[in-house]
Amino acid sequence: MAEPVYFLDVNVPMYAAGKAHPYKESCTWILRAITEGRLDTAIDVEIIQAVLYRYGAIQRPEIGVQMANSLLRLIPNVLPITPAVVVRAIHLFADYGPQGVKVRDVIHVAVMESHDLTHIISTDKHFDPIEGIVRIDPQILFAQR
Repeated sequence: MAEPVYFLDVNVPMYAAGKAHPYKESCTWILRAITEGRLDTAIDVEIIQAVLYRYGAIQRPEIGVQMANSLLRLIPNVLPITPAVVVRAIHLFADYGPQGVKVRDVIHVAVMESHDLTHIISTDKHFDPIEGIVRIDPQILFAQR
């Protein structure tokens, strides 16, 4: 059976680029595996927005621009957020928001659903209760290398 296309959550490149953290090594390994063609991944435009927002918020826009451009070169499969995706995200938020699932997470899930993706590489446990979505923790993927 072929490996799935994994949706890559923003926390993976953020931990890889950040300071020492328990997830840094595994997230760096994942980015290397993508570079080497061992993992097939996709992102959505919200991932790029999150990078730019984060670095803008800490007054480091130049790092945000550099990281966003690097991410686009690494993962050219950038999925759109369409009106249908937004409608689906609203329904998902109605279902999963009360369980603590964040708005950005349901947007990612709606994008994933619209492209028949079922696996997400993420440190974020908010994805765990969402039916039809399989969250792969970076440390588990790293341990299975």
